[in-house]
Amino acid sequence: MQGGGAGNTEPAASPVGPKIAAAPLAVEVRIAVMRTSRRLRTEASGDAVSPGQYSVLAAIAQAPLTLRQLADREHMQAPSMTRIVNALEESSLVARREHPTDGRQVLVEISPSGLRTLNEARTRRTEWLATRIAALSPEERAVLRKAARLLQDMSAK
Repeated sequence: MQGGGAGNTEPAASPVGPKIAAAPLAVEVRIAVMRTSRRLRTEASGDAVSPGQYSVLAAIAQAPLTLRQLADREHMQAPSMTRIVNALEESSLVARREHPTDGRQVLVEISPSGLRTLNEARTRRTEWLATRIAALSPEERAVLRKAARLLQDMSAK
């Protein structure tokens, strides 16, 4: 049954297929993105660092940040961020140094060992995803490529 008749339970057809309502699709996409993101975080961290520690390493790989900046970026309280940074520092993955313009502040920067750990985690994450993509058919890969581009466009706005 198609069209706008009373009691119609199926969406109307369009030239490209059935009409898909935005809200239910948003739920499906949100769940898929969150599950994939969670799995990628787990794959990326491995045994070397926790997902939270990985996120901090990724943040400071671009530029050193203060503990407050890190806590704000990761949406957590300063004491929690301090614990994460302390653990990373104990593992020699980060170092603290004086802020160049504010003597009350300390900058956290990634160490060479931290950068290696971060790059290894990124490689594991990419390999995990590439393995799953390799198992898809060429048609499924084409759809996934389109979806990836759409998601990138949506998140850029």
